[in-house]
Amino acid sequence: MAVAVEKLITSDILKPGRYLGNERLAVHKAWDKTAIHWVLTYPEVYEVGASNLGHIILYNILNAQPRQLCDRAYLPGKDLAAKLHETNTPLFAVESKRSLTEFDILGFSLSYELGATNILEMLDLAGIPLTWRERQKAVEAGGEFTNLQSQFPLIFAGGQTATSNPEPYADFFDFIALGDGEELLPEIGLVLEEGKQAGLSREDILLDLAQIPGVYVPQFYDMAEDGSVHPRRSDVPKRILRRVATPIPAYSIGLVPYVETVHDRLTIEIRRGCTRGCRFCQPGMLTRPARDVEPDKVVEAIEQGMRATGYNEFSLLSLSCSDYLSLPAVGMEIKNRLKNENISLTLPSQRVDRFDENIANILGGTRQGGLTFAPEAGTQRMRDIVNKGLTNEELLRGVKTAWEQGWDKIKLYFMIGLPGETDVDVLSIAETVSWLQRECRGKGRKPLNFNLTISNFTPKPHTPFQWHSVSTTEFKRKQNLLRQEFRRMKGMKVNFTDVRISAMEDFVGRGDRNLSKVVRRAWELGAGMDSWYENLDQAFSAWGDAIAGADLDWKYRQVENGEWNLFHAQEQNKSPDVENTEFLNPHSLDTPLPWDHIDTGIDKNWLKEDLQSALAAAIVPDCSFEGCSHCGVCGTDFGHNVVIESPVIPQFAGDFVPNTTKAQRLRVWFGKQGNMALVSHLDLIRLFDRVVRRAGLPIAFTGGFHPMPRISVATALALGATSSGEIADFELTVPVNIDTFREQLVREMPTDIPVYNVEQIDLKTPAATQLLETAEYLITVAALEETTPIQWQNWIDTIKAKDELWYEHTTKSGKSQLINLRDRLFELELVETHKGIAESISVIRYIGSYRQDGFLLRPEQILFMLGIVGSGEFQLQHIHRNRLILAV
Repeated sequence: MAVAVEKLITSDILKPGRYLGNERLAVHKAWDKTAIHWVLTYPEVYEVGASNLGHIILYNILNAQPRQLCDRAYLPGKDLAAKLHETNTPLFAVESKRSLTEFDILGFSLSYELGATNILEMLDLAGIPLTWRERQKAVEAGGEFTNLQSQFPLIFAGGQTATSNPEPYADFFDFIALGDGEELLPEIGLVLEEGKQAGLSREDILLDLAQIPGVYVPQFYDMAEDGSVHPRRSDVPKRILRRVATPIPAYSIGLVPYVETVHDRLTIEIRRGCTRGCRFCQPGMLTRPARDVEPDKVVEAIEQGMRATGYNEFSLLSLSCSDYLSLPAVGMEIKNRLKNENISLTLPSQRVDRFDENIANILGGTRQGGLTFAPEAGTQRMRDIVNKGLTNEELLRGVKTAWEQGWDKIKLYFMIGLPGETDVDVLSIAETVSWLQRECRGKGRKPLNFNLTISNFTPKPHTPFQWHSVSTTEFKRKQNLLRQEFRRMKGMKVNFTDVRISAMEDFVGRGDRNLSKVVRRAWELGAGMDSWYENLDQAFSAWGDAIAGADLDWKYRQVENGEWNLFHAQEQNKSPDVENTEFLNPHSLDTPLPWDHIDTGIDKNWLKEDLQSALAAAIVPDCSFEGCSHCGVCGTDFGHNVVIESPVIPQFAGDFVPNTTKAQRLRVWFGKQGNMALVSHLDLIRLFDRVVRRAGLPIAFTGGFHPMPRISVATALALGATSSGEIADFELTVPVNIDTFREQLVREMPTDIPVYNVEQIDLKTPAATQLLETAEYLITVAALEETTPIQWQNWIDTIKAKDELWYEHTTKSGKSQLINLRDRLFELELVETHKGIAESISVIRYIGSYRQDGFLLRPEQILFMLGIVGSGEFQLQHIHRNRLILAV
């Protein structure tokens, strides 16, 4: 049964459009006609979760299964979370509005070491016990699996952190999905359906799930004293395989939010996996082998996706985009196909040594996007230690190519705290940036500016540096060294990662099962949204207190102080005055690790050998393009590298200049009804841009550096207000039949934005914004004391009889100004009255001034006038704008 959320999702909460569940391409399947009900959750606010590509892909794949339904949920904002607590309302899925407890299976994406606190917050808001033991106890008397009312959903996690080391979170989940989910999740759904039909117990279903490669059920495994994990029964595997799937770009098309998200564009994956072998990079190790997507499938997905979504920008995604050999050819083909649709292409951080004119030519479009490179270290020696495979000459060539191609600002990523790093290596970061600036100078050009991000290296499981440790004290010292250097330099902005959280990430990310209690206690003490800057103080305090409360201070101090450092083993061993000397011993590479039972395909002995190569600053070549490095991945279980040769790069047949021709202007009268009243004015403008793109209408664009579609909405409507009288002007590059225009517009518009009329006007006619004179409103007002219809009418008549009703207005500059509201009121009438639960309610119609020079009469000012002539307290319950009236 759907949760009654109408009184929760209102205009008084921040961005209520997050929770509507009516986005473009959202899937709504019949609950009663599906056997298994999933809800996929991304434990972050909507703007982050709804734009996550993995979230979108799995949502689309599960909804493509004939007997399975997949809904979504996100971490609510603090305001909505408070409302849920106050009203004792459980957290709900956005599309069906059903409580999360009604679903069969609830999946969380865990892609960040400290993100589990957000998961616990969501479980708590949903009324679901936090651990599998608590859930098991709660359902022991609950009957068979078919009785959903006596059950809680099966709770699982997937994502990079869950695959890397699930042990710190093992208490919270019924199972963990390891690796790629495209094939794994549908298999889980089939097993779940069979178990549900057979009436199996929760434990029996989990045992069946444990037989699926890629499913880890922690309750069937025990932790030994050394932290290693072993099966507690003979019918589950000793090591659990990570799943590998081939990317399918078509599943990336979907979910076009009304609210602006952090990645507000179409994103298509072009290559999964990376074989560069950067020794610090966990994603590179956990996604092997590399798998290219066929170029024609990429092009087809982008072309279809841009037209289906209406986005004005797309991004090609890979851990190393420039290692996709077909990148220039694919980019240029798309540029040719969509050259008249004013789109832009962006790429994530890419290899600077592969950046050339071919890649530069495909970037941008309507506007030039940013450019990001990751040299990682300032010296050649350090880049060799981490196996970056980047020389100073290649770094300069890539940056200089970008500068010559028109970029005046470039973003660079560096890390400090890398194994074997000295102060010379740290200071060389500033020296390298200064050198790049000197080499990129020219007459008539601005100096090259840089945005620098200096992050703190944290060792990750399943990498050669998993045996290394870092020091918070050293992080602070090295940051101060760099700050002093950068003070003397111009043309750069430098951001440093907060050192307090880095040690926490390391401590939790490489922890064992004992840390589940620390994670829970940190959440209880207020940790959550730990990656957000404004929450760092509270998060750091909560995690520190939780660690102390678990009596693990000694172990955390080892992480904080860097007391397990392979590159300084001799010095570290001279003062082993810490309780656990085994933990400190840098030569104990054979000591069991908490994640050894996770089979990622990479041979642990190869990681040891690669660590020795790092100590010798030796490079291991990229096995996608050179010889096999014998890491152990390639084979039956994980497949092999798939590298596709590039097709011929087509010539660009166009100039990619937005069409600014104004051949026709159409004025549209439209409404804003239902849920769309909770979509802001800026989001509405973005929606119109996407609607005309999807409709294929020839909209004209402005000129300048950031061309915008020539769509002008007469005025903004207050968030939460409905309307049947909004006006927007559309300027087209070629004339279009009015009926055709309206038909195409209506086809792509949400049903809650009805189109009432379309009229052609002269190109020289002033915009509707300039012609606005008055506006007609229907406002619903509640009197909190018992009031008769006669009293309401008397108040209306009294207002109409007055010549002056003075109101103190505060200008934008902070000055007070007295205005006569009566001069701005032209019509006022009582439409109807009725009794509410504890108040008297009236609907009032008025026409007031709505000139864009600030001579306005707002609905809340009608309440002010009622307060002057009436008695008691009044509340504005709803605003409906009937019409905007333009000057003739």
